[in-house]
Amino acid sequence: MHRLLLSLTLSLSFGTAAFAAGMTEAEIREKIIGHTIYLEAPMGGEFPLNYRTSGVVDGDGKALGIGKLIQPSDTGKWWIADDKLCQQFNTWYKGAKMCFDLTATGADKVKWVRDNGESGVARIGN
Repeated sequence: MHRLLLSLTLSLSFGTAAFAAGMTEAEIREKIIGHTIYLEAPMGGEFPLNYRTSGVVDGDGKALGIGKLIQPSDTGKWWIADDKLCQQFNTWYKGAKMCFDLTATGADKVKWVRDNGESGVARIGN
């Protein structure tokens, strides 16, 4: 009996995670575009990215003190392809294009997985 309960519990737990669907283009437009997204920074704090309705994305890491390491702010463009949020900054990441699978993990949280496998969590602001 205990094995059956354990088996059912594990199936339900892992089954829910396995079926967590990524955000669709419509959901990305509704929840991300026109908002500031705050990426959790590895050293603590949050890094804001603004996804403007005009197709421009900009970020400013001055509050995190990244100006000592890289250009503290940059601007680029965003687009949506195959239900993924894509972006390309002018200077950051040497102007490389990158796309992200997004999964809502709460009313104002999203998990992101970049096309190179890096992942993290972000908070959706106003």
